[in-house]
Amino acid sequence: MAEPGRRTARAAFRDWRGRRPFWGGLLLALGGAEILLTEKASLKVVMHIGMQGLAGYLLPALMLLLGLLVLFNPAQRLFYSIVGVLVSLGSWLTSNLGGFFVGLLLGVVGSCLAFGWLPDQEARVSRRQRRRERAGA
Repeated sequence: MAEPGRRTARAAFRDWRGRRPFWGGLLLALGGAEILLTEKASLKVVMHIGMQGLAGYLLPALMLLLGLLVLFNPAQRLFYSIVGVLVSLGSWLTSNLGGFFVGLLLGVVGSCLAFGWLPDQEARVSRRQRRRERAGA
């Protein structure tokens, strides 16, 4: 059992997650990772084909990087999310239809979530707290 004055790791993570567009960045990074994992060509073949083949690896790697940047630098989330949605849509042409549409959809949804996140909203009241307030009133 935790001491009364100490915060648990779960509470610290919850606070960290609340100060950034966590789900948007996570989905964008997962979309890039999924597309990278669905690539089949070896690097020798990609280098032989040229820029077209390199773009198949470059765009999902950029999606992964943008997702991490949204998580760790939320002040620039608008720029990262706009670039993220454009790169995600570009992966449809370069990377197996955007990782068979799964990576493309994860990237677009994550970018939209990151774009729409507002940092200075009041702290959300949990459902449990609302129920307590209603029962007490």
